[in-house]
Amino acid sequence: MAGIAALAIAYVLSQFYRSFLAVLTPVLGSELGVTKGDFSVASGAFFLTFAVSQFPIGVALDRIGPRRTAAVLLAVGAGGGTLLFSLATTPLMIITATGLMGIGCAPVLMASLFIFARLYSPVRFAMLTSWLVAFGTAGNVIGTAPLAYAEQAYGWRAVMVGLCLLTLLVAAALLVLVRDPDHPHNTQAGRRGFAGFAELFRMRVLWAIIPLTAIAYAPSVGIRGLWAGPYLADVFSADVLQIGSVTLFMALSMVAGAFLYGPLDQFFGTRKWVAVGGTTISLMAVICLGLYPQVSVPFSTGLFVVIGLAGGSYGLLMAHARAFLPHHLIGRGVTLMNFFSIGGVGVMQFATGAVVTHNIVPDEPAVAYSALFLFIALVLAVALAIYLFSRDAKPSHVA
Repeated sequence: MAGIAALAIAYVLSQFYRSFLAVLTPVLGSELGVTKGDFSVASGAFFLTFAVSQFPIGVALDRIGPRRTAAVLLAVGAGGGTLLFSLATTPLMIITATGLMGIGCAPVLMASLFIFARLYSPVRFAMLTSWLVAFGTAGNVIGTAPLAYAEQAYGWRAVMVGLCLLTLLVAAALLVLVRDPDHPHNTQAGRRGFAGFAELFRMRVLWAIIPLTAIAYAPSVGIRGLWAGPYLADVFSADVLQIGSVTLFMALSMVAGAFLYGPLDQFFGTRKWVAVGGTTISLMAVICLGLYPQVSVPFSTGLFVVIGLAGGSYGLLMAHARAFLPHHLIGRGVTLMNFFSIGGVGVMQFATGAVVTHNIVPDEPAVAYSALFLFIALVLAVALAIYLFSRDAKPSHVA
């Protein structure tokens, strides 16, 4: 339990690092000249390095276990990335730093899921995953108003140095407290290296699940972590503290959403249709933002909250895929699905940056953000349509 607690704290850091940029948008723009396009690239760099890292991490989990995999990468990647961020003088340094953070945070949740999959009943996988995500989403909360106040009090460079020291401390705790289950380096999968991923890609049952896994997380984390700040600043002239307050509400809704999704598959006896219902609600809220982007701050905040609540299906979708994974490929399986989840967010960050840039109208900032939200809605609708063809997995189902 001590190891899981340490991983949960590390996951709080992971959630923080993927979402804190929105609050620092004004200060980094004024001090370093970081543009909206730069922020889009920086946020996308985090998610893409995070995603690409899933493949070697999957092999490492099956071969050497979660303890060293998570501890070493968190210290070197996230610790080094935060230090570089604190020293940044150009947008390129910000982008490089967030890319390093992505690598460092990449193994944390997967190490936890690996342990859950090996030590606990598959029936409990969705609930354990969702509740861990909910706890970790506290990092989203810390990255809102608390970060804004800390930046105002101490300056963003001092805050990042403190986060570097905290990250190194948590990495040391992982090395001491986490225990590797059942010697994964002796398993069949450990001897197969990257070939195990080819076996997973041949599993047609995963094909209809992958698109929604890649997109369902993107609206909430993309808006909360990247676009909420520029949108509120450009359309409503919000300052850092106002942005922090609004994103705090969205972050809290994301925590609540992850908790709520946890037991729903057992309550309704289905994973597929719970995900369909939640995604439909999220889709409707994003469409409303796209059609009515400048009604008022409370109106937009309310829609942000709905997106945060309904967009918390990550654990459920992971459990849906987990139900079909062979035991000897659990490490690779969960990291493969996480690759699509995080990679989808990264691709969407780059794509949405291009959408906003190409739809800017002087003196009418709402036009670009209307295009942004409608684009997100379109992609989410396509992924949901494909997911409708997936095979359901009851909570009791396991490969």
